[in-house]
Amino acid sequence: MDQSLKGKVAVISGSDSGIGAQIARELSAVGAIVVINYPTSDPALVERASAVVASLSTPGLAVEADISTTTGPQHLIDEAVKVYGKIDILVNNAGLAVNLPFEEQTLDHWDKLVNLNCRGTFLLTQAALPHLAPQDARIVNICSISARDGPPMQTIYAGSKGMVDSFTRVWAKELPPKYNCTVNAVSPGPTKTEGFQAAGEEMMKVLSPLISKTPVGARFAETSEIAYAVLMLCLPRASWLNGVHLVASGGLFIN
Repeated sequence: MDQSLKGKVAVISGSDSGIGAQIARELSAVGAIVVINYPTSDPALVERASAVVASLSTPGLAVEADISTTTGPQHLIDEAVKVYGKIDILVNNAGLAVNLPFEEQTLDHWDKLVNLNCRGTFLLTQAALPHLAPQDARIVNICSISARDGPPMQTIYAGSKGMVDSFTRVWAKELPPKYNCTVNAVSPGPTKTEGFQAAGEEMMKVLSPLISKTPVGARFAETSEIAYAVLMLCLPRASWLNGVHLVASGGLFIN
């Protein structure tokens, strides 16, 4: 059995469901110890996060921390380090989308998306840096093809993921010399998650013609297909992949 990540500690934000939960399972399957993150103490979310931990191949930990707040990112890192002492892999996955015509997007939408998608990624990465393993650490940002493809009804979401795209480019130049890490991004296309299923009828009308043009197949991606791209960037053999923007969209978007 492949245990390429045995002994590695991975922190994945927003990992109680969807792509984040599947990333956790994929990393655990090759030996990583995984810290799951969920945003509130809502009993349903606690149960869901606990179920993800139970599904892992290795022992894991679930931490309540709202990444959209100014204190949540530091709390997540503190709890992970308290138990495991280090961080080898950080996956900035927590994110939120709003799918509405531009005229209907509000300042409240702006605050929710920018605080989570952008500030959360910024603060979580800052908090993790002092605890990164001294060699071969990995930072992977979950971006979106929306950042570069610019679909209708996603003004704030696409813009926020564009910021994450830019973070990745800057950090890939700035951080490796100081922290012996790599910094990469994975941009999923439309993926079969709870969030996409709740996107609404109007957004589905926009997406359906696009999805039908996906070269590999006219369908949503499976979460396992996105998680594999993240896993690949985290493996020891990926030590020379830095500043990569890996688009996992079945060819729907080709940069």
